[in-house]
Amino acid sequence: MTRNSVTMADVGDRAGVTARTVSNVLSGHPSVRPETRERVLRAVSELGYRINTSARSLKTGRTGSITLAIPDLGIDYFSSLARQVMQEAERHDWAVVIEQTGGRRDTELAILSGARRQHSDGLIFQPHALGPGDERYLTGNDRLVILGDRIFNGPVDHVAMANVEASKLATQYLVDRGYRRIAAIGTNPRVSTVSAASLRLDGFLQALNANGRTAPPELVVVAEEWHLRDGSRGMETLLRLPEPPDAVFCFNDTLALGALHQLAARGLRAPDDVAVVGFDNVPMAEFSVPPLTTVEPGTAQLAKLAVDLLAARVDGRQDPPQEISTDCSLIVRRSA
Repeated sequence: MTRNSVTMADVGDRAGVTARTVSNVLSGHPSVRPETRERVLRAVSELGYRINTSARSLKTGRTGSITLAIPDLGIDYFSSLARQVMQEAERHDWAVVIEQTGGRRDTELAILSGARRQHSDGLIFQPHALGPGDERYLTGNDRLVILGDRIFNGPVDHVAMANVEASKLATQYLVDRGYRRIAAIGTNPRVSTVSAASLRLDGFLQALNANGRTAPPELVVVAEEWHLRDGSRGMETLLRLPEPPDAVFCFNDTLALGALHQLAARGLRAPDDVAVVGFDNVPMAEFSVPPLTTVEPGTAQLAKLAVDLLAARVDGRQDPPQEISTDCSLIVRRSA
């Protein structure tokens, strides 16, 4: 008997149960007794049984999995988002297949076209390299939820963060705390005008302008990648200025953690020497030294909305596509 020829009946015979019981175990049915579940799973392992997803799809209309496409799991926000999407997907009996796009256009197009997501009930997709004009690739993608910023208009559900409002909130907090020379790390002139980087810069500038201030060019630091090293380099650039800033708003928490590292390496402290505020409220923010003041952009809410919207589409809902923004708040800790 080859592994490919093993059936549920074979597994049932080995475990001393019916094929129906095997099916209940593999689908996570709660009525199965623990000892029975253990016997079935042991038989599955011994026989090398693999679920026939194509057959199950024909029978139920569902494959049992969805795809989450994100730019980079190395960025704390995306790893946090992936974890929360997986938690929400469990409520719908879905496993989650994660695709990292690396922010590359060809990879994003392959995923969007379906070439990289066979045997999946639908797609939750945060594009990075695509932009206006690419909405033609959405044709036929009714089981699709777009995350992040609305970089193109198309007939699909979309869940976004309130990037501008959240950045205004963070910047206004620094103004209200009496900081006079406020910098930003994270702008990227290479990306779309409706990217997270550009929208967060817009909110930063709006808050300064509302208080009769401007941002000198040397205080707005480019970070084409939003990794720890980029935050560290950005802070290093700012500290080399003849007049360094007294506060810095970083466009994500990973940049902010890198900035805090650079301060510590120079024997400086936040907020005594330079206050630091981040964006995303990733788990590490609470445990940095000092704990990071940051924007909570509603990641858990975003994950729930995205999975629920996709589930409704998979179940055949024909409502018009929805456009939803998550709530945001500022989590005040000791860094600012």
